[in-house]
Amino acid sequence: MGRAVEIVEPGGRRWRGTLVPSHEMSGARIVQLKLESGYNVGLAISPDFRVELLLPGPDPEEPRTREPAPGASATPVGPPKDSVDLLTTGGTIASRVDYRTGGVRPVRDEREILAFYPDLAKGGKVRIVPVLDRLSEEIVPADWELLAHRVAESFADGARGVVIAHGTDTLGYTAAALSFLLADLPGPVVLVGAQRSPDRPSSDGVSNLSAAVRIARETDLGEVVVVMHAGTSDGRFAIHRGTKVRKMHSSRRDAFRSRNTAPIGHLDAGEVRLEEPYRPSSKGPTHVEGRLDPRGALVWFYPGLDPDRVADLVRDLRGVVLAGTGLGHVSSAHLGWIRQAVARGVVVAMTTQCLEGEADPYVYSTGRELLRSGVVYLGDMLPEVAYVKLLWALGASEEPSEVARRLREDRAGEVSARHLVREP
Repeated sequence: MGRAVEIVEPGGRRWRGTLVPSHEMSGARIVQLKLESGYNVGLAISPDFRVELLLPGPDPEEPRTREPAPGASATPVGPPKDSVDLLTTGGTIASRVDYRTGGVRPVRDEREILAFYPDLAKGGKVRIVPVLDRLSEEIVPADWELLAHRVAESFADGARGVVIAHGTDTLGYTAAALSFLLADLPGPVVLVGAQRSPDRPSSDGVSNLSAAVRIARETDLGEVVVVMHAGTSDGRFAIHRGTKVRKMHSSRRDAFRSRNTAPIGHLDAGEVRLEEPYRPSSKGPTHVEGRLDPRGALVWFYPGLDPDRVADLVRDLRGVVLAGTGLGHVSSAHLGWIRQAVARGVVVAMTTQCLEGEADPYVYSTGRELLRSGVVYLGDMLPEVAYVKLLWALGASEEPSEVARRLREDRAGEVSARHLVREP
């Protein structure tokens, strides 16, 4: 494996590339070849094919490293005012193809990251700070607290802004958690991901990360944002508030959208524009405000959901967020466990599953009955954001009424005062 070859078919067609290990789904006599374009092909080889060995090539399983780009170091001395810290957590943006399986694996080494992103420090110093090494579905609330403390440490060490490279699947949860945990930010905290790993020719990671670093370095944002592609154009990126963004597509590079509001701004054709109101940077110092109590849950209501199962789930919890239908409804069969839970001090909150609009208990009798049962309605807060905020509110107080008050109170722009009217 790792040798450069030319394969010639009986009809004369030639394939040049590097041999890579066949993955687990390959069939018999299938050769996997990485072409010079960067794409992989599988060729069914028969005895009348001709294989010619070219110059020796690197083993694709080994990191293709180069010397770090000027200005990029994990241990700088006296960071300048334009310094940006890049905190890595794993995810596709910091992954590469595992040719044995055909999937991707996290990149663990700073030099390997710099090999994929050699121009990372083009506009100023970038310090790479490894924090986690896992795909985003493996991240848990304790990791959000760890990240918050690392962000605070980066600003204390003199960073102008902080970029967090993160897997896209749960990126919105982490953005919300950091929005609630971090206070008095003297610069932007920018979460960024990729839908394709950086060693694929179609990767969006290089452009996404470059955009994130620019926004962290050049803007006076004092809040947590998510930066990803804003469309199919290579040069347009959206700046989403960390509490108003959702991944809307499983694989498109413009998968992220702001919900019930517009993006804060855009990076378009090389120009950064902040178009909506935002929280400006503060004098600091940054600090982590509160902690997360994991004794909360997010329950998605659906027709036929067994009330007894939910009652069992919340028995040992201090709070639960319901993602209800429409304006924030669940079946009347659930009123029993809701009333019992509220009576013993469990905070039960309601959001809507809908992608636009808000939960409102005053339109239908169902909502009014839920409100009388003690359910806390949370307006247009996204279900995942409400769940994260619940953990933060539970960590701040043992008193259910105080937890409910904190849930209702807008802390990081998670509740919209006005909504966009979108064309159908």
